[in-house]
Amino acid sequence: MYADGFGIRPVLREMARELAGHGYYVLVPNFLYRHGPAPLIDLPEHIGDADRSALVARLMPLIEAHTAERVRRDADSYLRFLTAQPEVAAGPVAVTGYCIGGLLATRTAAAHPGQVAAVAAFHAPVAADGPDSLSRLTAEVHFGHAETDITPEALAELNRSLDAAGIDYTSEIYPGTVHGFTMSDTDAFDPAGLRHHWDRLLPLLARAGQAPPVHTRPAPHAT
Repeated sequence: MYADGFGIRPVLREMARELAGHGYYVLVPNFLYRHGPAPLIDLPEHIGDADRSALVARLMPLIEAHTAERVRRDADSYLRFLTAQPEVAAGPVAVTGYCIGGLLATRTAAAHPGQVAAVAAFHAPVAADGPDSLSRLTAEVHFGHAETDITPEALAELNRSLDAAGIDYTSEIYPGTVHGFTMSDTDAFDPAGLRHHWDRLLPLLARAGQAPPVHTRPAPHAT
């Protein structure tokens, strides 16, 4: 589970515990560890719109320094760690991420097609590396976009790229949401969007062989 740009904090720990409660071993890496322990900067208990720009400005140089090569090298280490844990069952791995973490999850899945069976990214710039990078995906994919992050036209173009690559996917705009809608410690939080996120993520993991279906919530009927 890759965090958003604000990094590991109570809300991410809560989400990891929620996922672990469904029978998963969940690793939440501090992917900016080269710059120090998380949190890298002092964060308010609630990140309001008035705070966001200044906080992002401080973090963005660190995020931009986290190159695709670093992502791939770190993902190798994360996966080696996971497979070495005695509590972890043999079998496929799933990766999920939020905001920039969604791009990291997508890069991880593309770099490990034989090991990653499912990838989910939420309010994330998943197309940042271009359609060629998406064509390397073999995992089942879910992209949950914020309404303010992508236009219907851009979504259609992204989905055409996924279709052309023969990827098994769902890729949709979550109605009424803004960037960061899964994060309950921000003004962007949308409770319905977070529920929709779980309703998409948990069945995806079950289909990938990550947990018995009894642990999942039913997927909504809406497409």
